[in-house]
Amino acid sequence: MASTFTVSVPRLQTERFLLREYRPEDFEAFAAHLSDPESMTHLNVSDRKLAWRVFGSHAGLWLLGGAGWWAIERKDTGELVGNVGAFFRDGMPGMELGWNTYRTFWGQGVAPEAAAAVLAYAFDVRREPRVHALINADNRASIRVAERLGLRYHADTELNGKMTGKYTRETETSPLHGGAP
Repeated sequence: MASTFTVSVPRLQTERFLLREYRPEDFEAFAAHLSDPESMTHLNVSDRKLAWRVFGSHAGLWLLGGAGWWAIERKDTGELVGNVGAFFRDGMPGMELGWNTYRTFWGQGVAPEAAAAVLAYAFDVRREPRVHALINADNRASIRVAERLGLRYHADTELNGKMTGKYTRETETSPLHGGAP
């Protein structure tokens, strides 16, 4: 019996990328990324079973909170190059941004371009007053992406038993922002 229950994941576009829903055929690249020790230097390497749970939870966040993760697809080739998210983490207030670029595509500006589209979505469409990203202190590449997006170091916070930097940006229209960017 076919399900009549559907969830709409908004599609976002940048100059080079389509940010879209996860699809079953995306899993192989996703699992390969999560099992690669070099790609996961700042996160946790995952075997295939755990990668499947993470993949499913990323997709399922749209059901639970109306926000989640997108697959990043190159418009010109249809290749999957990473993922980007605007989501709510259990036990943490506010919307969190996250991004992963698959190693083959490192250094090509994927994360800043995709994350900028997601940041605009969070502020302009969802009207979130602030967003944050959790980034390990030694993850210089992600810190550069965050800073390029206008996120600034706010404080350290605990994530999975480790202290992690919290980078925050408030919308210019937020009463907490105090006016000019």
